[in-house]
Amino acid sequence: MLASIGGDLLDALGLSFGMFWEILWALILGFALSGAVEALVSKRTMTRLLPDDSLRSLGLATALGAASSSCSYAAVALARSLFRKGANFTASIAFEIASTNLVIELGVILALLIGWQFTLAEFIGGPIMIAILAMLFRAFLTPKLVEAARRQAVKGLRGIMEGHAEMDMSLTEGSLWSRLASRDGRTAVSHYFVMNWASVWRDIALGLLIAGALAAWVPHSFWQGLFFEGHPLLEKLWGPLIGPLVSMLSFVCSIGNVPLAAVLWNGGISFGGVIAFIFADLIVLPVLNIYRKYYGWRMTAFLFATSYAAMAAGGYLIEVLFGVLGLTPSHSAVRAKVVEASVTWNYTTVLNVIFLVLAAVLVVRFLRTGGRAMLRAMNQPASEHGHHDHH
Repeated sequence: MLASIGGDLLDALGLSFGMFWEILWALILGFALSGAVEALVSKRTMTRLLPDDSLRSLGLATALGAASSSCSYAAVALARSLFRKGANFTASIAFEIASTNLVIELGVILALLIGWQFTLAEFIGGPIMIAILAMLFRAFLTPKLVEAARRQAVKGLRGIMEGHAEMDMSLTEGSLWSRLASRDGRTAVSHYFVMNWASVWRDIALGLLIAGALAAWVPHSFWQGLFFEGHPLLEKLWGPLIGPLVSMLSFVCSIGNVPLAAVLWNGGISFGGVIAFIFADLIVLPVLNIYRKYYGWRMTAFLFATSYAAMAAGGYLIEVLFGVLGLTPSHSAVRAKVVEASVTWNYTTVLNVIFLVLAAVLVVRFLRTGGRAMLRAMNQPASEHGHHDHH
């Protein structure tokens, strides 16, 4: 029996590491590109650009969020920071959603583990979800509730990653290339690169471990029953409703959701259900608890209800849109790279070696330019470490 348990454990760990090896180069590439973009986008200007919930402000919030790649916790902390400094609440939440659901690394990893259709659905569905949420806010969010949330926000109760959210290392003088090629530019990219890794590695590790365990231990018949596989209409109706709830209970957010999404897809959840599941990284239980500290119970309940509705509605619309366009993948044609994930000498290994060298260069630069102090400050509010800018 012990041998059987040990074998099952090794199978789960092997699948987890195989998936990690499959996506490693994409993670390094995504975080490096995100670091470069963040080095060029100043957080100081974001509040000024998000004064209301107009179409222009929401569009800018979405674009800035996609450029400001963050883990869910840092995104939530930065959204509160923007709101406290005067940005519109709806625009701040739109920024938060975009900074976790419309980022480069998420799209690349989706394409590697499940398929390009899911990447396309994510980048089309993200703005759809933001639009739905903005309409719900406009219809049901009262000035009284916003004011109560603002009073709670200015108390400055601790959540997670406040220091990360406050730090601004962006460069604004000169051309884009001259800024990136400069000494400060290279330093800023290296610091953002390591900070982003430090903020999400737990989620990635937890997501991979859970995905490996589910793939190795949970029988396919369980997923078939849970997702009503074999009942096409019921499967499509149920998927976007159950997807966010599964995500909530997984405690995994941001990129860590993708390996779990791959397991759920192989288990039979609908296409729209996968998309709704990935959207739901901002209503996992730890994030809801941070909302409670930041904005109070009433706003937390409001954010949960409206976000869940927008995620499910976004999943339904993606299901319908891709079905009309003939882009919805079938489970028989597209199998997520979970059971076959392994380490072999192929193009993935070559890319991993190349990008690990790049990661090593960035980490060395980080360590030589005061990076350790920055890591210590990541979970402290700016008032505690005394600096909003680190160069």
